[in-house]
Amino acid sequence: MNNNYPQNEFGYFINKIPTNPPNNDDGGKRKPNKKPKVSNKKLENLTNLGNPNLPSPPKDIHFLSIIGQIEGHIVSPPQKKATKYEHIMPQLLAVERDPNIKGLLVILNTVGGDVEAGLALSEMINSISKPKVSLVLGGGHSIGIPLATSADYSFIVPTASMTLHPVRMKGLVIGVPQTFRYFQKMQQRILNFILRTSRIEKEKLQSLMYATDEIANDVGTILIGEEAVNSGLIHEVGGLNSAIDKLNSMINSNKEA
Repeated sequence: MNNNYPQNEFGYFINKIPTNPPNNDDGGKRKPNKKPKVSNKKLENLTNLGNPNLPSPPKDIHFLSIIGQIEGHIVSPPQKKATKYEHIMPQLLAVERDPNIKGLLVILNTVGGDVEAGLALSEMINSISKPKVSLVLGGGHSIGIPLATSADYSFIVPTASMTLHPVRMKGLVIGVPQTFRYFQKMQQRILNFILRTSRIEKEKLQSLMYATDEIANDVGTILIGEEAVNSGLIHEVGGLNSAIDKLNSMINSNKEA
């Protein structure tokens, strides 16, 4: 009978199994199981993006993505993807003021949206003093066209499309001459910006915008890939690598100047 086991008050042996069995590798001392620590940043990436580890790109280029509908003064429905212009403005301000940021890459996949907000962002991008390149992925429609032309150099992937059409307004419209003149002024603001920031000619732009044989239920023209380049809206057909290479060359030229 093994007397090493403890006895209770009735004389019965208690078969006590140690809760921490000895470990031969650590001299009989059991090391507690430590749970791996997960940083708050990784938890945030996992929650928001579904990716626990995101690569850290170089800090000399700021990547700005404008996707879905461009939201202005009216909040978009919750089921729609939207880019809020008040979220983009501080980023553009940081690009201009941060000495560590040498260039801006704007990635577009937007259906358009608020004209006032889109033009405001376009003017801000265009007025940044540092090199800036835009890349149209998927679509750069409606007010997304000024956003694409606002950069110093623009790219479009072969399958991306851009839709040119006149200004449209939802809701109640008062049928008076003042309303028509308001639409004309708003349309002219968009035309003037596109003409100022791209190589397209005025007659060509107007003919594409007011075409009636391209879209079944609307007025305008859809340009795909090379067509946008041939019209003069976009500089070149290319992807992400082309856009980054061009931006890097512009940054290097800016340093040498």
